[in-house]
Amino acid sequence: MQLDLWTSAFCAPCAAARRVAADAARIVPGLVLTERDVAAHPDDAEDLGIRSTPTIIVRRSDGAEVFRSPGVPSRDQLLLAVARAVD
Repeated sequence: MQLDLWTSAFCAPCAAARRVAADAARIVPGLVLTERDVAAHPDDAEDLGIRSTPTIIVRRSDGAEVFRSPGVPSRDQLLLAVARAVD
């Protein structure tokens, strides 16, 4: 399972999204958390349709997207999304 967190340098809500994502990664064994800055990866962000930061994307191990949250989801929302990503 993969959790991608898209952030930007001047994004105040990104700190809250980092905390929620880190909580999920700590709680769920095997969840891989990757943070990417949209300014450092503009082509990838555009290809994925990232329009705002923070954006969290949860994928199954086969790469299929099961959840996308522009903004900061609650920890419970994110854990439910991660549960859907379990193969």
